[in-house]
Amino acid sequence: MGMDERLAGFRQRHAELSRRLTDPAVIGDPNALREISREHSRTSEVVSAADELDGLREELAGVNEMLEAGSDDPEMTEMARAERTGLEESIRMREEALARLVAPRDPLDDRDAVVEVRAGTGGDEAALFAGDLFRMYQRFADRQGWRIELLDQSEGAAGGVREAVFVVRGEDAFGQLRHESGVHRVQRVPSTESQGRIHTSAATVAVLPEAEAVDVDIRDSDLRIDVYRSSGPGGQSVNTTDSAVRITHEPTGVVVTCQDEKSQHKNKDKAMRVLRSRLLDRKIAEQEAARARERKMQVGTGDRSGKIRTYNFPQSRVTDHRIGYTTHALQQVLDGELDELVDALRSARREEMENEA
Repeated sequence: MGMDERLAGFRQRHAELSRRLTDPAVIGDPNALREISREHSRTSEVVSAADELDGLREELAGVNEMLEAGSDDPEMTEMARAERTGLEESIRMREEALARLVAPRDPLDDRDAVVEVRAGTGGDEAALFAGDLFRMYQRFADRQGWRIELLDQSEGAAGGVREAVFVVRGEDAFGQLRHESGVHRVQRVPSTESQGRIHTSAATVAVLPEAEAVDVDIRDSDLRIDVYRSSGPGGQSVNTTDSAVRITHEPTGVVVTCQDEKSQHKNKDKAMRVLRSRLLDRKIAEQEAARARERKMQVGTGDRSGKIRTYNFPQSRVTDHRIGYTTHALQQVLDGELDELVDALRSARREEMENEA
């Protein structure tokens, strides 16, 4: 499908969504209103960008007509040529941006993201690295103007985190973070290493689209809910009341625990939100499986079965093994400057989706 056909489709869809947003039936249905508003926001962005591009093209046509007609004023001619150069560059940039906007897109990209970071192999060093990743995503979220809601966290014995589960709330949060799912490997000299030897440790990251009630059907009879006494820091009542919650979804065996809050009710609510997102992730993975069997890349599915990225401290190098991307700005990446890496991963996914379309 050509660009003009895609834009015509977006304009038609935008007009339809604008009408539906005034429909009393939609206004009275919070879930429908949320979904339609999300899509309307995206189509508005496309239509606005297309209108801006059309305006620049009209300006360029006017400048070209003036230059073709000629002028006795050399200064005016030179100014027109400079304006033409600037317009041509602006049009090129707008065309590239518009192409990204109309590229095939997963509607889940607009969801908030549930992120789970866990220490893997490597003992205390793995927990320290998991803590580094947790801070990296916090800083990236700050740079994007997103908000983070902590759901659960357990600290490592020597610092860092054994596990951190949090929601990232903001525009396009899941779309930008979804490719972080996988095994992250670090190569560095641990602070406890007296001989200066480089150790290799790992942490796993899971990024799930935050599920809504309509996404998955969870029956009360399928759940086993256990409460127990929380462990670790958190104040007096955390360790003296049965506030921690463990929920087991018996049909799938998925287990979620939460002990971050002092209230059992709040912990149960947070655990249920994580459970819904994990079940939605399983559902998506099953749907993607058939299409992804022959793929060489796993950018699209968020496969977590193998290492996706290596952080090499001696060489100040970060390498994403799925797309062959390498940067030597390791500290900047850990400081949350992930934009270039995220863009490269999303571009690879767009190309893959376009080839399959």
